[in-house]
Amino acid sequence: MTIRTDHVAGAAFVLFGLLIFALSGDLPMGRLSMPASGFMPTLLATLLIVFGISLVLRAGESQDLAALEWSDLKHAVPVVLITAIAIALYTQLGFILTMMLMLLALLVLVERRNAVRAAVYAVVVVLLAYGLFDRLLKAPLPTGPLGF
Repeated sequence: MTIRTDHVAGAAFVLFGLLIFALSGDLPMGRLSMPASGFMPTLLATLLIVFGISLVLRAGESQDLAALEWSDLKHAVPVVLITAIAIALYTQLGFILTMMLMLLALLVLVERRNAVRAAVYAVVVVLLAYGLFDRLLKAPLPTGPLGF
């Protein structure tokens, strides 16, 4: 049997769905009319597993894993690392500062954009997102050491 790209991707989705089940298993589900905190992780995990299995079953239509080109790896690794650092610092630095730094790093270091334009873009996008989630949707976002 030839291992294809969709075999690997589908298996990764299934494993990630199982990980979500394992990590959110103690959260209450609630009812369909009044879902609790465990409802969305369970729904997400179920969809990941179902779509992962469908990818594996239809993998014959994808290219061989051995023929996969890895030329974009030098672009993907910094994106993953910057995002992982942002996730690790999210609760300590708060939403605004972490997201601004992450966007700025992605734009300047990875995409090689102008630093001033990237900074303006990061500030505008993050403040709009903060306004939407914190003020309009009333979603609690972590605050940093500076109080925002």
